[in-house]
Amino acid sequence: MTRRLIGALAIITTLLLSGCGNDYGVDQYGQKVASERLDKQWLVVNYWAEWCGPCRTEIPELNALAEQLKAQNVGVFGVNFDNVQGEELKAASDKLGIKFTVLAQNPEEIFDIPRSEALPVTYIIDDKGKVREQLMGEQTAEGVLAKLKALRG
Repeated sequence: MTRRLIGALAIITTLLLSGCGNDYGVDQYGQKVASERLDKQWLVVNYWAEWCGPCRTEIPELNALAEQLKAQNVGVFGVNFDNVQGEELKAASDKLGIKFTVLAQNPEEIFDIPRSEALPVTYIIDDKGKVREQLMGEQTAEGVLAKLKALRG
C-alpha cells in the first residue's frame, strides 16, 4: 500500500513539475514558444513598431545579433509595441525583415519589464529572469554584445 502511494505521489509530482514553465504564447507564425527557449537563459528583448524609423534601422543589427548569440545560449526576441496579433503581426515582421522570434504575447509581466513610451527599447534579462539593463534608442549588435559581456562577467 505504501509503495503504491509513493508511486502515485511521484507520478503526480512529475506531472505538476513538467507544467511549471511560463507560457510565452505563440510567435509571429502562430507557433507555440516553448518555455525552454526563454527560461534559465539570458535574453535580449526588443520592443519595436512598424512606424518607428530607428526600429527599422536596428532590425538588421538584431538579426545579426541573434545569429551570433545562438552558440552562446542567449535568445533574441522581439515584441510589437502596438500589440498587433496573428496575420497582422506576421505581415509587420516580414515587412521589417525580422528573422528572430517575435512574441505575440508581451512578456512584461513575467519578467517585470518596465513599460517604455519611447522606441526602440531593448532589455537584457539574466538567466534568473531579472531585467539587468534597459537600452534606449537604436542598438548595434556590437553594442549589445559588449553590454552582455559586461553583465555576464
